[in-house]
Amino acid sequence: MATRRSQPRKADSGPLTLHSRPPLERMLRIHQAIQAGQFPNTTTLGRQLEVSSKTVQRDLEFMRDRLELPLEYHPQRFGYHYTEEVNAFPTLQLTEGELFALLVAEKALQQYRGTHFERPLISALKKMEQSLPETMSINLTELSEAISFRTRAEPILNLEVFDALARAVARREQLDIEYRKPGQTQPETRRVDPCHLGNINGEWFLFGYDHLRRDIRTFVPARIRSVRATGEQFKRPPGFSLEQRLKDSFGVHSGAGRFDVVIRFTPEVADYIREKRWHDSQELRELRGGGVELQLRLSSLGEVERWILSWGGRATVVRPRELSENVKRAAQAILKGSRF
Repeated sequence: MATRRSQPRKADSGPLTLHSRPPLERMLRIHQAIQAGQFPNTTTLGRQLEVSSKTVQRDLEFMRDRLELPLEYHPQRFGYHYTEEVNAFPTLQLTEGELFALLVAEKALQQYRGTHFERPLISALKKMEQSLPETMSINLTELSEAISFRTRAEPILNLEVFDALARAVARREQLDIEYRKPGQTQPETRRVDPCHLGNINGEWFLFGYDHLRRDIRTFVPARIRSVRATGEQFKRPPGFSLEQRLKDSFGVHSGAGRFDVVIRFTPEVADYIREKRWHDSQELRELRGGGVELQLRLSSLGEVERWILSWGGRATVVRPRELSENVKRAAQAILKGSRF
Protein backbone atom coordinates (compact mmCIF):
# COMPACT_ATOMS: atom_id res chain seq x y z
CA MET A 1 0.00 0.00 0.00
CA ALA A 2 1.70 3.19 -1.13
CA THR A 3 2.04 6.10 1.25
CA ARG A 4 1.85 9.70 0.12
CA ARG A 5 4.09 12.33 1.61
CA SER A 6 2.29 15.45 2.74
CA GLN A 7 3.34 18.66 0.97
CA PRO A 8 3.24 22.14 2.53
CA ARG A 9 -0.14 23.84 2.11
CA LYS A 10 -0.90 27.49 1.54
CA ALA A 11 -0.43 29.74 4.52
CA ASP A 12 -4.15 30.58 4.83
CA SER A 13 -5.02 26.87 5.15
CA GLY A 14 -2.50 26.06 7.85
CA PRO A 15 0.38 23.58 7.51
CA LEU A 16 -0.34 19.89 7.08
CA THR A 17 2.84 17.99 7.81
CA LEU A 18 3.52 14.28 7.96
CA HIS A 19 3.39 14.07 11.74
CA SER A 20 -0.12 15.67 11.83
CA ARG A 21 -1.63 13.30 9.29
CA PRO A 22 -5.22 12.44 10.31
CA PRO A 23 -5.83 8.94 11.64
CA LEU A 24 -7.26 6.54 9.10
CA GLU A 25 -10.08 5.31 11.33
CA ARG A 26 -11.47 8.82 11.74
CA MET A 27 -11.41 9.51 7.99
CA LEU A 28 -13.17 6.22 7.34
CA ARG A 29 -16.02 7.27 9.63
CA ILE A 30 -16.28 10.61 7.84
CA HIS A 31 -16.34 8.77 4.51
CA GLN A 32 -19.11 6.46 5.72
CA ALA A 33 -21.22 9.41 6.92
CA ILE A 34 -20.88 11.15 3.56
CA GLN A 35 -21.65 7.93 1.66
CA ALA A 36 -24.81 7.55 3.75
CA GLY A 37 -26.05 10.94 2.50
CA GLN A 38 -25.98 12.59 5.93
CA PHE A 39 -24.32 15.80 4.67
CA PRO A 40 -22.17 16.06 7.82
CA ASN A 41 -20.33 19.24 8.71
CA THR A 42 -17.38 19.98 10.96
CA THR A 43 -19.62 20.62 13.97
CA THR A 44 -21.66 17.42 13.76
CA LEU A 45 -18.60 15.34 12.89
CA GLY A 46 -16.64 16.86 15.77
CA ARG A 47 -19.34 15.78 18.22
CA GLN A 48 -19.55 12.27 16.77
CA LEU A 49 -15.78 11.76 16.67
CA GLU A 50 -15.11 13.61 19.93
CA VAL A 51 -12.55 15.92 18.35
CA SER A 52 -12.48 19.63 17.55
CA SER A 53 -14.01 21.15 14.43
CA LYS A 54 -10.53 22.27 13.40
CA THR A 55 -9.34 18.64 13.47
CA VAL A 56 -12.29 17.56 11.33
CA GLN A 57 -11.52 20.36 8.85
CA ARG A 58 -7.96 19.07 8.49
CA ASP A 59 -9.32 15.57 7.92
CA LEU A 60 -11.67 16.82 5.20
CA GLU A 61 -8.88 18.77 3.51
CA PHE A 62 -6.67 15.70 3.56
CA MET A 63 -9.41 13.57 2.00
CA ARG A 64 -10.02 16.17 -0.72
CA ASP A 65 -6.45 17.21 -1.53
CA ARG A 66 -4.34 14.15 -0.76
CA LEU A 67 -6.75 11.27 -1.36
CA GLU A 68 -8.36 13.16 -4.27
CA LEU A 69 -11.92 12.44 -3.19
CA PRO A 70 -14.63 14.59 -4.94
CA LEU A 71 -15.53 16.33 -1.70
CA GLU A 72 -17.43 19.63 -1.62
CA TYR A 73 -19.48 21.65 0.85
CA HIS A 74 -23.21 21.95 -0.02
CA PRO A 75 -24.37 25.40 1.18
CA GLN A 76 -28.08 24.53 1.02
CA ARG A 77 -27.66 21.29 3.04
CA PHE A 78 -25.03 22.79 5.36
CA GLY A 79 -22.75 19.80 4.99
CA TYR A 80 -20.30 17.89 2.85
CA HIS A 81 -21.06 15.48 0.02
CA TYR A 82 -19.38 13.73 -2.91
CA THR A 83 -19.93 15.29 -6.33
CA GLU A 84 -19.16 11.97 -8.03
CA GLU A 85 -19.77 8.34 -7.19
CA VAL A 86 -17.14 6.87 -4.82
CA ASN A 87 -17.07 3.09 -4.66
CA ALA A 88 -14.51 2.64 -1.89
CA PHE A 89 -12.14 4.53 0.34
CA PRO A 90 -9.08 4.98 -1.92
CA THR A 91 -6.34 3.82 0.42
CA LEU A 92 -8.04 0.48 0.99
CA GLN A 93 -8.95 -0.74 -2.47
CA LEU A 94 -8.09 -4.41 -2.08
CA THR A 95 -8.98 -7.31 -4.30
CA GLU A 96 -10.50 -10.44 -2.84
CA GLY A 97 -7.24 -12.25 -3.58
CA GLU A 98 -5.20 -9.68 -1.67
CA LEU A 99 -7.46 -9.90 1.36
CA PHE A 100 -7.32 -13.69 1.22
CA ALA A 101 -3.52 -13.52 1.16
CA LEU A 102 -3.58 -11.36 4.30
CA LEU A 103 -5.84 -13.90 5.97
CA VAL A 104 -3.37 -16.65 5.12
CA ALA A 105 -0.61 -14.55 6.72
CA GLU A 106 -2.74 -14.10 9.84
CA LYS A 107 -3.37 -17.84 9.98
CA ALA A 108 0.35 -18.52 9.70
CA LEU A 109 0.89 -16.46 12.86
CA GLN A 110 -1.71 -18.29 14.94
CA GLN A 111 0.92 -20.20 16.88
CA TYR A 112 2.14 -16.83 18.17
CA ARG A 113 -1.18 -15.60 19.49
CA GLY A 114 -0.71 -13.51 22.60
CA THR A 115 2.30 -11.66 21.21
CA HIS A 116 2.03 -7.99 20.26
CA PHE A 117 1.66 -9.07 16.59
CA GLU A 118 -1.83 -10.50 17.10
CA ARG A 119 -4.11 -7.58 17.93
CA PRO A 120 -2.97 -5.06 15.27
CA LEU A 121 -2.98 -7.71 12.55
CA ILE A 122 -6.55 -8.86 13.27
CA SER A 123 -7.69 -5.25 13.64
CA ALA A 124 -6.18 -4.34 10.26
CA LEU A 125 -7.90 -7.28 8.58
CA LYS A 126 -11.29 -6.30 9.97
CA LYS A 127 -10.88 -2.68 8.88
CA MET A 128 -9.93 -3.79 5.39
CA GLU A 129 -12.94 -6.08 5.17
CA GLN A 130 -15.30 -3.29 6.28
CA SER A 131 -13.85 -0.81 3.79
CA LEU A 132 -14.32 -3.00 0.72
CA PRO A 133 -17.19 -2.19 -1.65
CA GLU A 134 -20.13 -4.55 -1.50
CA THR A 135 -19.15 -6.40 -4.68
CA MET A 136 -15.71 -7.20 -3.26
CA SER A 137 -16.47 -7.87 0.40
CA ILE A 138 -15.93 -11.41 1.63
CA ASN A 139 -16.75 -13.23 4.82
CA LEU A 140 -13.59 -13.66 6.87
CA THR A 141 -15.31 -16.11 9.18
CA GLU A 142 -16.09 -18.50 6.32
CA LEU A 143 -12.57 -18.19 4.92
CA SER A 144 -11.13 -18.74 8.37
CA GLU A 145 -12.77 -22.16 8.44
CA ALA A 146 -11.40 -23.03 5.00
CA ILE A 147 -7.66 -22.86 5.71
CA SER A 148 -5.39 -23.63 8.65
CA PHE A 149 -1.76 -24.09 9.66
CA ARG A 150 -0.47 -26.76 11.99
CA THR A 151 3.01 -27.33 13.36
CA ARG A 152 4.42 -30.57 14.65
CA ALA A 153 6.14 -28.96 17.63
CA GLU A 154 4.91 -25.53 18.66
CA PRO A 155 7.66 -23.52 20.40
CA ILE A 156 6.90 -22.55 23.98
CA LEU A 157 7.49 -18.82 24.34
CA ASN A 158 7.52 -16.47 27.29
CA LEU A 159 5.37 -13.78 25.67
CA GLU A 160 6.73 -10.97 27.84
CA VAL A 161 10.29 -11.88 26.89
CA PHE A 162 9.38 -12.25 23.22
CA ASP A 163 7.64 -8.87 23.11
CA ALA A 164 10.64 -7.23 24.81
CA LEU A 165 12.97 -8.76 22.22
CA ALA A 166 10.76 -7.60 19.33
CA ARG A 167 10.66 -4.04 20.65
CA ALA A 168 14.41 -3.96 21.25
CA VAL A 169 15.14 -5.19 17.71
CA ALA A 170 12.85 -2.54 16.21
CA ARG A 171 14.25 0.27 18.37
CA ARG A 172 17.92 -0.82 18.31
CA GLU A 173 18.02 -1.08 22.12
CA GLN A 174 20.86 -2.94 23.84
CA LEU A 175 19.82 -5.69 26.27
CA ASP A 176 21.14 -7.69 29.19
CA ILE A 177 19.63 -11.17 29.01
CA GLU A 178 19.71 -14.18 31.32
CA TYR A 179 20.37 -17.03 28.89
CA ARG A 180 20.57 -20.77 29.52
CA LYS A 181 22.62 -22.73 27.03
CA PRO A 182 21.52 -26.30 26.13
CA GLY A 183 22.62 -28.79 28.78
CA GLN A 184 23.24 -26.14 31.43
CA THR A 185 21.05 -25.81 34.52
CA GLN A 186 21.83 -22.19 35.35
CA PRO A 187 21.55 -19.17 33.05
CA GLU A 188 24.32 -16.66 32.50
CA THR A 189 24.14 -12.94 31.84
CA ARG A 190 24.88 -11.79 28.30
CA ARG A 191 24.97 -8.24 26.98
CA VAL A 192 23.49 -8.35 23.49
CA ASP A 193 22.78 -5.95 20.64
CA PRO A 194 19.64 -7.64 19.19
CA CYS A 195 19.97 -7.26 15.41
CA HIS A 196 17.29 -9.56 14.03
CA LEU A 197 14.42 -11.86 15.04
CA GLY A 198 13.92 -14.64 12.53
CA ASN A 199 11.37 -17.42 12.20
CA ILE A 200 13.15 -20.34 10.58
CA ASN A 201 11.31 -23.59 9.94
CA GLY A 202 8.60 -22.59 12.42
CA GLU A 203 10.93 -21.60 15.28
CA TRP A 204 12.05 -18.19 16.47
CA PHE A 205 15.71 -17.22 16.79
CA LEU A 206 17.41 -14.02 17.92
CA PHE A 207 20.57 -12.99 16.10
CA GLY A 208 22.58 -10.46 18.03
CA TYR A 209 26.06 -9.18 18.77
CA ASP A 210 27.28 -10.86 21.96
CA HIS A 211 29.62 -8.48 23.80
CA LEU A 212 31.18 -11.36 25.75
CA ARG A 213 32.01 -13.38 22.63
CA ARG A 214 32.58 -10.25 20.51
CA ASP A 215 30.71 -11.77 17.61
CA ILE A 216 27.21 -12.36 16.23
CA ARG A 217 25.55 -15.24 18.09
CA THR A 218 22.26 -17.10 17.76
CA PHE A 219 19.92 -17.24 20.76
CA VAL A 220 16.71 -19.21 21.25
CA PRO A 221 14.04 -16.96 22.87
CA ALA A 222 12.60 -19.93 24.80
CA ARG A 223 15.92 -20.18 26.70
CA ILE A 224 15.97 -16.52 27.71
CA ARG A 225 14.82 -16.25 31.33
CA SER A 226 14.73 -12.46 31.60
CA VAL A 227 15.41 -9.30 29.60
CA ARG A 228 16.55 -5.89 30.81
CA ALA A 229 17.22 -2.83 28.67
CA THR A 230 20.57 -1.17 29.40
CA GLY A 231 19.38 2.23 28.21
CA GLU A 232 21.96 2.25 25.41
CA GLN A 233 21.29 2.32 21.68
CA PHE A 234 23.37 0.36 19.19
CA LYS A 235 24.16 0.41 15.49
CA ARG A 236 23.71 -2.67 13.36
CA PRO A 237 27.13 -4.24 12.65
CA PRO A 238 28.37 -3.14 9.22
CA GLY A 239 27.81 -5.77 6.60
CA PHE A 240 25.38 -7.80 8.74
CA SER A 241 23.14 -9.91 6.51
CA LEU A 242 21.12 -12.81 7.83
CA GLU A 243 20.75 -14.26 4.34
CA GLN A 244 24.50 -14.24 3.82
CA ARG A 245 25.16 -15.59 7.32
CA LEU A 246 22.84 -18.57 6.83
CA LYS A 247 23.69 -19.14 3.18
CA ASP A 248 25.72 -22.32 3.77
CA SER A 249 23.95 -23.52 6.92
CA PHE A 250 21.33 -26.27 6.95
CA GLY A 251 19.30 -24.39 9.53
CA VAL A 252 20.42 -21.56 11.78
CA HIS A 253 23.93 -22.59 12.78
CA SER A 254 26.69 -21.53 10.44
CA GLY A 255 30.29 -22.71 10.62
CA ALA A 256 33.68 -22.07 9.09
CA GLY A 257 33.92 -25.39 7.26
CA ARG A 258 33.22 -26.30 3.64
CA PHE A 259 31.56 -29.69 3.22
CA ASP A 260 30.28 -31.35 0.06
CA VAL A 261 27.48 -33.52 1.42
CA VAL A 262 25.96 -36.40 -0.57
CA ILE A 263 23.01 -38.40 0.80
CA ARG A 264 21.08 -41.20 -0.89
CA PHE A 265 17.43 -41.87 -0.12
CA THR A 266 15.45 -45.05 -0.68
CA PRO A 267 12.45 -45.12 -3.05
CA GLU A 268 10.05 -45.12 -0.07
CA VAL A 269 10.99 -41.55 0.85
CA ALA A 270 12.41 -40.24 -2.43
CA ASP A 271 9.23 -38.34 -3.32
CA TYR A 272 9.43 -36.37 -0.06
CA ILE A 273 12.94 -35.26 -1.03
CA ARG A 274 11.90 -34.31 -4.55
CA GLU A 275 8.90 -32.28 -3.35
CA LYS A 276 10.86 -29.74 -1.26
CA ARG A 277 13.76 -27.40 -1.62
CA TRP A 278 15.89 -28.27 1.38
CA HIS A 279 18.78 -25.91 0.65
CA ASP A 280 19.77 -23.28 -1.92
CA SER A 281 22.77 -25.35 -3.03
CA GLN A 282 20.91 -28.62 -3.49
CA GLU A 283 21.25 -30.80 -6.58
CA LEU A 284 19.21 -33.97 -7.15
CA ARG A 285 20.26 -37.05 -9.09
CA GLU A 286 17.84 -39.83 -9.87
CA LEU A 287 18.96 -43.37 -8.94
CA ARG A 288 18.05 -46.68 -10.46
CA GLY A 289 15.11 -48.31 -8.73
CA GLY A 290 13.41 -45.03 -7.79
CA GLY A 291 15.77 -43.63 -5.17
CA VAL A 292 17.29 -40.15 -5.27
CA GLU A 293 20.64 -38.63 -4.36
CA LEU A 294 20.81 -35.21 -2.69
CA GLN A 295 23.96 -33.08 -2.92
CA LEU A 296 24.54 -30.07 -0.65
CA ARG A 297 27.33 -27.59 0.11
CA LEU A 298 27.32 -26.75 3.83
CA SER A 299 29.47 -24.92 6.36
CA SER A 300 28.67 -27.26 9.29
CA LEU A 301 27.37 -30.80 9.83
CA GLY A 302 25.50 -30.86 13.14
CA GLU A 303 22.06 -29.93 11.86
CA VAL A 304 22.16 -32.10 8.74
CA GLU A 305 23.28 -35.06 10.90
CA ARG A 306 20.13 -34.80 13.02
CA TRP A 307 18.02 -34.45 9.88
CA ILE A 308 19.53 -37.63 8.35
CA LEU A 309 18.79 -39.60 11.52
CA SER A 310 15.15 -38.48 11.36
CA TRP A 311 14.69 -40.58 8.19
CA GLY A 312 15.08 -43.76 10.23
CA GLY A 313 17.53 -45.71 8.07
CA ARG A 314 16.08 -44.61 4.73
CA ALA A 315 18.97 -42.17 4.19
CA THR A 316 22.60 -43.17 3.64
CA VAL A 317 25.54 -40.77 3.79
CA VAL A 318 27.90 -41.14 0.81
CA ARG A 319 30.22 -38.30 1.87
CA PRO A 320 31.89 -36.76 3.71
CA ARG A 321 33.29 -39.56 5.79
CA GLU A 322 33.13 -37.44 8.93
CA LEU A 323 29.36 -37.12 8.59
CA SER A 324 28.97 -40.83 7.86
CA GLU A 325 30.91 -41.75 11.02
CA ASN A 326 28.90 -39.30 13.14
CA VAL A 327 25.61 -40.78 11.91
CA LYS A 328 26.85 -44.32 12.61
CA ARG A 329 27.86 -43.44 16.18
CA ALA A 330 24.51 -41.74 16.81
CA ALA A 331 22.61 -44.74 15.41
CA GLN A 332 24.62 -47.13 17.60
CA ALA A 333 23.89 -44.99 20.65
CA ILE A 334 20.16 -45.10 19.81
CA LEU A 335 20.31 -48.88 19.41
CA LYS A 336 22.17 -49.26 22.68
CA GLY A 337 19.65 -47.07 24.48
CA SER A 338 16.70 -49.05 23.12
CA ARG A 339 17.84 -52.13 25.05
CA PHE A 340 17.03 -50.60 28.43
